[in-house]
Amino acid sequence: MLGCECFCWHNKHSDYDEFIPLPQPQPFSLPSPIPDWPPGQGFATGKINLGELEVVKITKFESVWSCDSLHGKAKGATFYKPVGIPDGFFCLGYYCQPNDQPLRGYVLVAREREGSTPEVHCDYDSDSDFPALKKPVNYSLIWSSDLDRNGCGFFWLPNAPMGYKAMGILVTDTPEEPDDDEVRCVREDLTETCEIKDTIHVAGADPFQVWNTRPCKRGMCCKGVSVGTFFCSTYFVSENEELKIACLKNLDPTLHAMPDLNQIHALINHYGATVFFHPDEDCLPSSVQWFFKNGALLYEDGELKGKSIDYWGSNLPSGGTNDGAFWIDLPGDNNGRDNVKKGNLESAELYVHVKPAVGGTFTDIVMWIFCPFNGPANLKIGVMNIQMNKLGQHVSDWEHFTLRISNFTGELWQVYFSQHSGGEWVDAFDLEYIEGNKPIVYSSRHGHASFPHPGTYLQGSVKLGIGIRNDAARSKYFVDSSTRFKIIAAEYLGDGVVTEPCWLNYMREWGPSIVYDSRSELDRIINMLPFFVRFSVENIFDLFPTELYGEEGPTGPKEKDNWEGDERC
Repeated sequence: MLGCECFCWHNKHSDYDEFIPLPQPQPFSLPSPIPDWPPGQGFATGKINLGELEVVKITKFESVWSCDSLHGKAKGATFYKPVGIPDGFFCLGYYCQPNDQPLRGYVLVAREREGSTPEVHCDYDSDSDFPALKKPVNYSLIWSSDLDRNGCGFFWLPNAPMGYKAMGILVTDTPEEPDDDEVRCVREDLTETCEIKDTIHVAGADPFQVWNTRPCKRGMCCKGVSVGTFFCSTYFVSENEELKIACLKNLDPTLHAMPDLNQIHALINHYGATVFFHPDEDCLPSSVQWFFKNGALLYEDGELKGKSIDYWGSNLPSGGTNDGAFWIDLPGDNNGRDNVKKGNLESAELYVHVKPAVGGTFTDIVMWIFCPFNGPANLKIGVMNIQMNKLGQHVSDWEHFTLRISNFTGELWQVYFSQHSGGEWVDAFDLEYIEGNKPIVYSSRHGHASFPHPGTYLQGSVKLGIGIRNDAARSKYFVDSSTRFKIIAAEYLGDGVVTEPCWLNYMREWGPSIVYDSRSELDRIINMLPFFVRFSVENIFDLFPTELYGEEGPTGPKEKDNWEGDERC
């Protein structure tokens, strides 16, 4: 086995024999208690039925082994065994997280379904003669930190019986192989493949690495359920490589753990974020109806004159694809255009799409905000800040953020912040809150990208200080999504429960496509710079998204990849 000189179990010199445990991450809880949700079916009952399996989320742990790095900036990690497992349920694997964040994770434990009950319902019945869960045959030692020292870690992969899959790794602090009753493996047809996600720990010079995992297929129609366990390896693992552990599969077609309409309203009232716009923002949001009422025009390819759009958007072409046959533009007169560009904060509201996530074990509340105009970009080149005339501007801007809610408890778990062509998931413990459990979202000036904290974020090279500025700050301009929202879609609830607005099914562009020579504007800037920095600036400009070099109206929410798929990171 590989030894590891880069780990330490204590902070004393080698002359001392006593090992002192590293400081343990402390548990995190939301700023305010979670309320009692309105009565429903399976949402926030603590258990979820996946078909043949019933699962419970465990958030209480016992530390098994901690490691710290003597080299670099790594904070190390702690490995935990779940405790407080209910009678009849079985562990599927252990949990791990970095030492530099609060203790806030989970692993699922499972038992075979005993049949539908009022609390736990499922329409799925198996035709297999084999049990859903089985003990492992034995274990393979993946890696150990040091076989000759006390207080060291040993990592074990359960070897599953034929036709079964391991769900996670076990960790011990002694070299004895774990008991085969410690975990259960899951029948293969009840699992899906998973992949590595974030790196949790790297063991210095050793090839040993630890990652958390996620289902390979993600989106509102996908069935993969994350178990919350980790994967580790002593060899290189690619991002899309099939792992030796798997995730679970939700085979309950009813998605019984998803919230009903009353519960959705309660969740938004409790967790709805306040969106702050920059103090100098002059392209504020509005409602879609205000945009239509104040002169937005529908153009058709080959026609010179645009048509007025009625208040509800019922005369917009519905369905189809973005074929370039139609687009929306600002009013034709200058005064009308200038007025609409400013937006109307008083009318602004968040448009909500509710959908299953992670196989129906989480609910994604996607909150879309509409701005009639996206202002020009602001370039930062070292200490220079250059406001562009046209670069980055376009008619209409659809941006969003997403609240991810645990269907076991109704707890806010993460928030996704959409940022131009990508974005980031931020854990609940890294959010800012304004009132109770309501997070804050900062919308950047002109571009309306979402950020968890105020500041200046560069789209380019942070190291060189060159890129598009995204300035975010608190101001008197804000929208409280907990009260100003409209649910526009929740497909899983069935037909007729939520009425989709007419404009939602307009699949073409919400602004015209105009190509202009903004590259010459950039070239003029480059020529003003000292020769030794021109090359770096040119290379970074080449990495900017092509939409910065012309006006191109965005498509609406339903045309975005994340409408059915997972968020882009």
